[in-house]
Amino acid sequence: MTVLSELKQRRHQLGSSRSIRRLLERRWWVVVLALMFTGLGAALTGVLFKAGIKTLGAWRLELLADLPAWAVLPGLGAAGGLVSGLLVTCLAPAAGGSGITHIMGFLKHRAVPMGLQVGLVKLVAGIVAIGSGFPLGPEGPSVQMGGSVAWQMARWLKAPVAFRRVIVAAGGGAGIAAVFSAPIGGFVYAVEELLHSARPVVLLLVIVTTFWADAWADVLGLAGLSPSGGGLDATQGFQLEREYTPLVSFLPIDLGYLIGLGVVVGLLAELYCRYVLAMQRKGDAWFGDRLVLRMVLSGAVLGSVYASLPEEFHNLEGLQHLIADGKADIPMALGTFIVLFFSTGLAAASGAPGGLFYPMLTLGGAIGLACGYWVEALTGHVPSTYVFAGMGAFVASCSRTPITAMFLAFALTKDLLILKPILVACLASFLVARLFDERSIYERQLGMELKEEDHREARRQRHGTIHHAWGGSIRRRAFTPPPAPPPSPSASPPDENNPNLGQDP
Repeated sequence: MTVLSELKQRRHQLGSSRSIRRLLERRWWVVVLALMFTGLGAALTGVLFKAGIKTLGAWRLELLADLPAWAVLPGLGAAGGLVSGLLVTCLAPAAGGSGITHIMGFLKHRAVPMGLQVGLVKLVAGIVAIGSGFPLGPEGPSVQMGGSVAWQMARWLKAPVAFRRVIVAAGGGAGIAAVFSAPIGGFVYAVEELLHSARPVVLLLVIVTTFWADAWADVLGLAGLSPSGGGLDATQGFQLEREYTPLVSFLPIDLGYLIGLGVVVGLLAELYCRYVLAMQRKGDAWFGDRLVLRMVLSGAVLGSVYASLPEEFHNLEGLQHLIADGKADIPMALGTFIVLFFSTGLAAASGAPGGLFYPMLTLGGAIGLACGYWVEALTGHVPSTYVFAGMGAFVASCSRTPITAMFLAFALTKDLLILKPILVACLASFLVARLFDERSIYERQLGMELKEEDHREARRQRHGTIHHAWGGSIRRRAFTPPPAPPPSPSASPPDENNPNLGQDP
């Protein structure tokens, strides 16, 4: 059975490649337009997402400057959870959660709602949730928004289904590229996590889309839409923009230190994955489909927790800068890790639109900083790259994508010398985490969502109810063999005439 399924998969991949090549030969302009508009759409949504979060976050800090934290944070968290939950529940149920599992489900031929409505709801609901205090990041929603825009563009241009799958994955990678200013990271993520493919024609389409997204993001930054200003100067053109400029040195002795850090981070990251998944299972068991109630209660609890903490924890972006610049001491670094460890698990369990990559970077950096202090106290030497190596290692362990993690951490410094030490830590943590489970946190989330859908369907069948509307995120599409038509020379390939793929179930 395994051999047959592998042969079937190879035949499908070869058929998809041939379909895409035919499209490039006959309708190349469709491919060019799809790649350009997908890159622009992913960049625009990513830039607007970051700008919206920054605007709401600044308003939140202004309120904290005038009012006590206990009066602002719990109420703002509950209100943000209410508004965001209502938007998702009423307009696009598929816009809840991180968004990465939705794109993965689509690429595995699941019936996943796609399109601009899902992307727009994800954009607004994600801004409200994260801006009101949910400790999540913009990258998960950006992946889903980029994939949704790509699917809509390919549909408008009447591209074949095989091309839609590739362009959706490329749109997801473009979302990563736009948010982190990491086109190589977005490209590798689309290939490493979403497509699991190395076919030349696919690699070409994905890399063009991700670099288009990064270039569009810089152009939008020059137009004043991006809060960071982008890497484009009106007189000098595209410029190298560094978020951090650490002093990087890499000695042979650092290899052992970095491997040790990778082992520690791999163990903690796997513990983090299991905690997040356990919290999501508890949330499903306690609240079921009541997303609004989950988000309101979670927002109030998160606001109350952060209100009781020091002022540094009220601004998560500033907290990451404190860690990355090495200005936090051991208690602050460990406190950051503990607080984010538990609070991000609660935020993910609430179903709020938000990603985990951004908090993962801060978690890994905090562990790298704390371990650096301890190693230096014990041995008198510590690699100068421990913080950024910890960032990459934590992402690599959770997502099981060490190359993507390396380039995401590299994107923060744009220093080529830092690639080697980050890769050493990423590979060590990746191998340690795989000893416990080969699947990434997103693959396990996807399996959990499918299992929950099966349980709900079984309960409905037991109670004899008829279910017409679907409010979940991912569902298996029932297979019904079509009647065999008489052979016709003008018949189109079956993968280009499947009206259900990517449509609302």
